[in-house]
Amino acid sequence: MQACEILQNHNLLNETQVETILQSGVSGTDQIDMAVELGYLEQAVALQAIGDSIGVGYVDLRTADIDLALLEDFPTRLIYREQVFPIAVEGGQILIATSDPFDMYAVDEVAAAIGKAVLPVLAASPEIDSLIKQHLGVGSETIDSLIQQRQDDVELLEEIEGDGSELSEMAQEASVIRLVNEILLEAIQMRASDVHIESQTNGVTIRYRIDGMLHPQPVPPEINQFQAAIISRLKIMAHLNIAEKRLPQDGRIKLKVKGREIDIRVSVIPMIHGEGIVMRILDKGSMVFDLQSLGMEPAIYEQFKQLITLPHGIVLVCGPTGSGKTTTLYSSLMEIKNPANKIITTEDPVEYQLDGINQIQVHSRIGLTFSTTLRSILRHDPDIVLVGEIRDVETAENAIQASLTGHMVFSTLHTNDSAGAYTRMTDMGVEPFLVASTVEAVMSQRLVRRLCNDCKSPVKLTAKDLPPDFPIDLLDGQDLFEAVGCRECRNVGYSGRMGVYELMITTDAIRELATERASSWQLKKSAVEGGMTTLRDDSWRKVLSGTTSVDEVLRITKGDQIVGKS
Repeated sequence: MQACEILQNHNLLNETQVETILQSGVSGTDQIDMAVELGYLEQAVALQAIGDSIGVGYVDLRTADIDLALLEDFPTRLIYREQVFPIAVEGGQILIATSDPFDMYAVDEVAAAIGKAVLPVLAASPEIDSLIKQHLGVGSETIDSLIQQRQDDVELLEEIEGDGSELSEMAQEASVIRLVNEILLEAIQMRASDVHIESQTNGVTIRYRIDGMLHPQPVPPEINQFQAAIISRLKIMAHLNIAEKRLPQDGRIKLKVKGREIDIRVSVIPMIHGEGIVMRILDKGSMVFDLQSLGMEPAIYEQFKQLITLPHGIVLVCGPTGSGKTTTLYSSLMEIKNPANKIITTEDPVEYQLDGINQIQVHSRIGLTFSTTLRSILRHDPDIVLVGEIRDVETAENAIQASLTGHMVFSTLHTNDSAGAYTRMTDMGVEPFLVASTVEAVMSQRLVRRLCNDCKSPVKLTAKDLPPDFPIDLLDGQDLFEAVGCRECRNVGYSGRMGVYELMITTDAIRELATERASSWQLKKSAVEGGMTTLRDDSWRKVLSGTTSVDEVLRITKGDQIVGKS
């Protein structure tokens, strides 16, 4: 009996759906895959039904207790070639998870290879893949020279050329290409923002930055013999000089992964044990620039929305590297973009290309800096200007001049809080009265990790367990939540991030203090007295709503005792 007919007998497919599958000419497990791809049902549901019919059990690997000791005597090549995984011993037999209910040859081959009785159980293929990568390491398949004869998921959008050297030829071998693609594909699937490939005394290590935290990736020790080839392959992809190993180099890789365009910024720096590579992954397909979805409290969102629609002035977004400043600015531009206004940006680099917005890439080496492009931008009759970062007095003065001549200017500064932006610009050499009269507001922000909804656990905390500045009066007996960790969040306890915000509006009191060169402490104190919600306050609100934890707030933000709050 065909797989689709079994599913129809279980009322999981209707007659039309079965006919569609049969007309395609596929058979066996391919019928299940096609039904899943067409959205008729989920693979787990299909496998359970098939298993019931043929007498094979089903196991959910996300919750199963896996006996990893079985891997010691299990041939790795079979795991990859047959897509199976040993999970437990039951009644003297080894349970082998497989996603193909019709391929008993694979089970027989495993039994012959290990010389023991095996019992197949069905499991979803993504869960088997996850176990393989988690416990055997990224790229082990290539190390074992088990290159699958299938179309690669990673497609380069630009032609690359080697220099004909032996190292270049090695980097172009199929196994090395496959290994590098596996590393990149795994990082993209895990939503990593950066990939760190580091040369250490005992070999190469790979770490992915996910939700702001670095996570070491298990890799087989055999990968060390491919270290030079991996680095050379990445340098070739980024159009860098593979022969230059003494100086830092920067490049860019453009990929298409499963139909999505991915930009990767590559930085290579020579270290004492070899070259280190850091790759920033910019996933164009997954980015949605929506101001309302960033995590702003409704009151802060309404205030900020009014500010970005002003006819002229400067709005600054502040925070350390990786705090989401660019996302906030891009989302702001998308919020106010319309055919009646012209928006021009000058960025270093242009991270995402936005439809309907004119973007300029800064090139400092040829003199195309923020300040020079800003002067030219003003001759292009813009209404709104975005300057990637105010780094020097010339850029700051040009931004101020643009705002004074009737333009709305957005930019970023690297300061720890909102009040520090006013003093930073004054310290650059800008006259205090110009800063006070043009800066309409400063938004300071950080990114905190969201608790995983699948495993977060309620916890009862008293005043003694909480920091002194926690708003205990707002707790009102409700539970807070803490991170636990599960398969869905890779046992981290968090999944995704959201912003916490401090919006400092330039009131008359702030303008007066800024003109008098007041300290950032005085500016912040005045803003708090005027009702400003600090970063710490906004973070506590996220804790009270159950979206993040107390530990995460303590990791990311600093207490507000300096402003004399009770």
